[in-house]
Amino acid sequence: MQTLPAFSALTGQLITTYPITHPADTAQIIDTTQQAAKLWGQLDTAQRSKRLAKLEAVILSKLDTITDTLVMVTGKVKTEVLLGEIYPVLALLRYYQKNAARILAPCPIHTAPMAFLNAEAGYERRPYGVVAVIAPWNFPFQLTLNPLLTALFCGNGVVFKLSELSLPIGDLILQLLAALDLPDGLVQQVIGEAETGAQLIDARPDLVFFTGSVAAGKAVMARAAQHPIPVILELGGKDAMLVFADAKLQRAVKAALYGAFSNSGQVCAAIERCYVEASCYPTFVKQLADAAHAITVGHGAVGDMGCLTTLKQFAVIEAHYQDALAKGAKASGPLRLEGRYLYPVVLWDVSHDMRVMQEETFGPLLPVMAFDTEQQAIALANDSAFGLNASVWSADIDKAQRVASQLQVGNWAVNDVLKNIGHAGLPFGGTKNSGFGRYHGAEGLRQFTYTVAGLTSRSRLDDEPNWFPYSDNRYQAMRGFIDFMFGSGNIYQRVARNWQALQAFRHYSSLSLRQHVRNLWIFLFKQRA
Repeated sequence: MQTLPAFSALTGQLITTYPITHPADTAQIIDTTQQAAKLWGQLDTAQRSKRLAKLEAVILSKLDTITDTLVMVTGKVKTEVLLGEIYPVLALLRYYQKNAARILAPCPIHTAPMAFLNAEAGYERRPYGVVAVIAPWNFPFQLTLNPLLTALFCGNGVVFKLSELSLPIGDLILQLLAALDLPDGLVQQVIGEAETGAQLIDARPDLVFFTGSVAAGKAVMARAAQHPIPVILELGGKDAMLVFADAKLQRAVKAALYGAFSNSGQVCAAIERCYVEASCYPTFVKQLADAAHAITVGHGAVGDMGCLTTLKQFAVIEAHYQDALAKGAKASGPLRLEGRYLYPVVLWDVSHDMRVMQEETFGPLLPVMAFDTEQQAIALANDSAFGLNASVWSADIDKAQRVASQLQVGNWAVNDVLKNIGHAGLPFGGTKNSGFGRYHGAEGLRQFTYTVAGLTSRSRLDDEPNWFPYSDNRYQAMRGFIDFMFGSGNIYQRVARNWQALQAFRHYSSLSLRQHVRNLWIFLFKQRA
């Protein structure tokens, strides 16, 4: 049996080993999850929400255990675990507990009273069946549980695969969910590397939710397209921070440090490009560089930054740092790696021909560049293959929101950073190379379902105006009806010139023509509103 080792990000020491899931077992896991999902999907949303809500108390009762496990596996500091891993799960759980039944409720649709005679219409949302959640190593608890719970609220089953760097978190998640009243086999995991992820997709889940790099996302999408299976991709970012001279600079400096260096920069929505208005650029850079030196690194009683989850990422960070210096950038200090701890560096006088301004760094480097005008700032921010998140900083809120509305991103914040990602009611996702699809919020919940639309006729007649046989009389009636619905003039003018055609529709309804006209008036008034 092939196995994978699990190492501590803190010490690099072996924690334990895990058996790699065999392809035949993966197929069986999908089958059993499908059967469990059928039972789970038979419950209404309110019933599912009530059962899932108990997870809140389970997490709170094991808060220290969860924190310690995540510190060991990811290398984060404890406060970062609470803020970046646990709080977002609790917030999303509470939001869907309160709102899922309303968001997923069947929706009646008003119909044109003469186009759909004696009929009613609407749509409902149904669970896909089995959702495959493929999660990354940087936030393995949050970025597994949040899509997993979203899928469960919708009535799906879930098979998840964690990064090979985060395997103990899979055990933790299954232990927490075991305390809930869920059908056996509703949530299962597969263990392995990229090949196991491909095998999971080949086992034909009904939806794939992937979080990870652009390259891996393309591979997932290509694999899913062979079957075909719908995918939601939450990929990398190269997020911009735009600081105008009228911003509160002290706040902006602190925000830049947090946005760039939290979780050692290993955040898809980290600030990886900072653009500052030229008139305050020298002051801002100096304050930023000084403040970066004050950041504490380590897991002592005081510590802002933990260690790198994987030292493989250091090669990318170092390449970006060296390329920037070779092309004329200045740095707040050398790239300092002590054991598994990498100290933060601010770069300035950077340009867009540097790798650090174009490629995802995923580490504690913060490049800063000056701009002269509002339009130049927007152009620089949009000059990227990525489009995940951004922030705009100004005392002039109208200006900041105007600028934010022109950024090619899926999400933005004004005078704050990263916090918008943790808002359970806001859909989150990217554009361009940052992926597509959303999770969080009402829109994110609905994306784990598919829409079924229906129309019910209550007519007792054996004929409809659009059925065979066709004739010139029927053509003239239909022509008059179309002119009545979409032609020029007010409703009285349209009724007058199409009176004969409209009378032809009386045969197909128990309503009088007067009632038809009244209903059409109401319909057209609603359309105008």
